[in-house]
Amino acid sequence: MRRTKIIATLGPASSSEVVLRNLMLAGVNVFRLNFSHGSHEVHASSIAIIERLNNELGLHVAILADLSGPKIRTGMVEGDNLLLIPGDELIITTNNETCRQGIISVNYINFAEDVKAGEDVLLDDGKLLLKVISSDGSTEVRAKVLQGGVLHSRKGVNLPKTKLRLPSLSEKDLKDIDFIVTQNIQWVALSFVRTANDILDLRTKLSELCIGKPPRIVAKIEKPEAVENAEEIIEVADAVMVARGDLGVEIPQERVPVVQKKLASMCIAASKPVIIATQMMEGMISNMRPTRAEVSDVANSVLDGADALMLSGETSVGNFPVETVETMNRIISDVESYGVYQPDVEAPVSAHERKISDSVIMAACDLAGKVNASALIAMTHTGYSAFKLASHRTGSGIYIFSNNRQLLCALNLVWGVHGIYFEMFSSTDNAMLEMQKVLLARGYIVPGNYIIYVSSIPIGKAGKTNMLKLSLV
Repeated sequence: MRRTKIIATLGPASSSEVVLRNLMLAGVNVFRLNFSHGSHEVHASSIAIIERLNNELGLHVAILADLSGPKIRTGMVEGDNLLLIPGDELIITTNNETCRQGIISVNYINFAEDVKAGEDVLLDDGKLLLKVISSDGSTEVRAKVLQGGVLHSRKGVNLPKTKLRLPSLSEKDLKDIDFIVTQNIQWVALSFVRTANDILDLRTKLSELCIGKPPRIVAKIEKPEAVENAEEIIEVADAVMVARGDLGVEIPQERVPVVQKKLASMCIAASKPVIIATQMMEGMISNMRPTRAEVSDVANSVLDGADALMLSGETSVGNFPVETVETMNRIISDVESYGVYQPDVEAPVSAHERKISDSVIMAACDLAGKVNASALIAMTHTGYSAFKLASHRTGSGIYIFSNNRQLLCALNLVWGVHGIYFEMFSSTDNAMLEMQKVLLARGYIVPGNYIIYVSSIPIGKAGKTNMLKLSLV
């Protein structure tokens, strides 16, 4: 059973019910709704179809809402084609003007106040490079073109050396959050995170608006400040996304592979899911086969221990969305057939209230390796046991039973976790017997297998895992 999960971004190429069904059957574990594109009506329609298909197919495919964040963009370009020639000087203005020869507008009102002489301005994912000559501190910045090319409308602006005063949530994000809390969405990704406070601000906002349990938060690491503050961000976030697109523009691109490995290791040690994103299989937007470099990228991300790999344009606008997922599925499965990632870092000392639970789970995972257990089995109310079991990256299947369908969907992002809907029973012994019957009926275990249960006694005490049982089927 594949352990590394697949996230597919929805878009025009994957919005129909037929394609969504085929993507789910091909192995998608999480669908990403990119709020940089599409209306609330379009997203609501996709959510309704996913919920219907989950019920029909007996799946728990999760939904991840990816907020746009305070992205700086250029304005509309006259004729949608502006040639920037190396050596030329031009004005960057915060006034709402059409970009034309000698002038480029941006949508960030404090641009001229924040940038300083000598700092870099990158346009269109780093394809174009300008150097700041001077700023009037108000509305205009003079810059020189170092790396030229054609600029089109509404392209992204990156300022890797500039300290920005952008809020963590834009006005659009706040409107999108108002919509998100009305939907069955399990995860919300925050773009351009800089500090732990950005995550805390979003959590406060979600808690204020949600009647029930709010969605879990994914911190997108794509700014130099986020890399510097990674430890604090991981501590307060529920998951982390290594968003290599903007990250590869904001920091030297040769640093990205090592940063990816470091962040993955830190997340696993903290029992927080880590997602690797951007250009995983970009070539399959227009081709039936990935490049060998893309295959290696997917494989290395699996070897880094990633919980999930994310497809963007490949499934949102590509010509072969289903084939891309099938191909990624095969690559992951083949890599995992040679063994799973083994964490090389020690888990942090458990908080006092979690010391018993964490110790039992650690012992269960250690025992699973010693007896080559086929299954680690747990019931959960909060998902805590699932996150902890997954962080040990054992070779055993991880089967999580819960009567909370929203939680089972959320856990579909987590490495190795297979969620099963299950009505809770009055006694631990009765529950273990019934769970074993379910796993046998589905073919996940067979007679002669060793299986390990972790649970709470008495049954149903949330966050109080205090029992471990090794059984022979």
